Amino acid sequence: MADALLLALLPTLIVFGVILLLAIAAVFVVRALRRSPRARAAADEQRALAASAIVQLDAATEELDLEVAFASVQSDPAQSATLRRTRMAAQHARNEAFDDYRALTEAPASVAPPELRRRAERIVERSDQALSDISEAREAHAVWVIDTVDASARVASVRSRFAVVSAELGDPDALVTELAGRVDKIEWAEPAALAARTRDALAEADETITAAEAAARTKNVDPSAPMPDLLTRAEAALRRAQAAASTLDESHRLARQAAAGVAGELVAAREGVRGAEQVCAQLVEPGTDPEPEAAMRLSEAIREAEASIARLEPTAMRRPVTTVNELARVRTRLDLAQDDVRSPRQRLRDARSALPGTLAAARNAIAQAEAVLAANPDACADSRVLLAAASDALADARSRTDPVKSLGDARRAMQHATDATALAGCPEIGCPTPTHAASAHAGA
Repeated sequence: MADALLLALLPTLIVFGVILLLAIAAVFVVRALRRSPRARAAADEQRALAASAIVQLDAATEELDLEVAFASVQSDPAQSATLRRTRMAAQHARNEAFDDYRALTEAPASVAPPELRRRAERIVERSDQALSDISEAREAHAVWVIDTVDASARVASVRSRFAVVSAELGDPDALVTELAGRVDKIEWAEPAALAARTRDALAEADETITAAEAAARTKNVDPSAPMPDLLTRAEAALRRAQAAASTLDESHRLARQAAAGVAGELVAAREGVRGAEQVCAQLVEPGTDPEPEAAMRLSEAIREAEASIARLEPTAMRRPVTTVNELARVRTRLDLAQDDVRSPRQRLRDARSALPGTLAAARNAIAQAEAVLAANPDACADSRVLLAAASDALADARSRTDPVKSLGDARRAMQHATDATALAGCPEIGCPTPTHAASAHAGA
């Protein structure tokens, strides 16, 4: 009876078994397709579109900010309220887009390419919507400006702003001259470039405003333009001057701080070497399990650190920023060589010793990245995301009470800022792929 029943059900069981196997095979095929080279290529392509959309939104938001800057010359500021609200919404959308893009680049390898593509598509959609809102608001505002705002008043407002900005910035060469008398050219070359950038931007603004004044007197201003090109260029030049001068002030401040602390950083670096020598001695001392390979690696790191310190010391006072940055890297390499063999107490001691110099080096790296990005407004989205990550990591380093974790954050900030500078300063290398970006973040 049972055999007969089994024989009767056998065809049905075979059919269901085949269906089950086909279903399992289909699942594996779908999963393979989702992670295929074609799926990865589609995700990378959409990610590139997202990066381009973010850069466009950032530029449009800056242009909108320029237009709002002229609201002070309007007889009824309430008429520009919609434009100001649109600017706030655009700034929020831009910041949110950068946050989403950063999360996209830092997504773990377990996230499937189709999901990465969908995230990138959402960034593009939201950016496009924000760009559309900006365009509509500017067009509506332009209609009102054409009928209401006098061109001469707008030119006079920008001339007044030029006078205020020029007085605030003063003589940018004074800071460079002060540095040049104390440090080598390698230390004041970047501040000198920033000072020149400030002067050039102010000169461009002055010339452009003069041309706008002449155009207004001769009634050559195009009444159909929502914002005359000359005034736009003048306002943009003034902002470049302010940005360059601000970065110059920060560079000068960091240089003075480095000069005041470089001697202490040399002492701390030597103490770090002595601590590493003690750890190395413990690896081969009698009565313990010898670790000759670890001792050999650490000995080599110690020799390299000693050579670096000896090389940096003679020029330390004339090159304080360079010395502080290099010493931070020396301490990082030395810590990595002994990381697995130090006790928690030794790790805490070394972190407290290395933290001040590493924080200073991270601040220097971020300042340099900011200067490079300011000089390269077309820098890719990845460089901007890395700079934001560097600033966040530095903020974390400053807020922590655990020196070991704080040191890790400071080193991560330094690495992110260095990578941002490389990407922004060398656009021909392009932005990294999502895989590369994710691995770079993990490695830092």
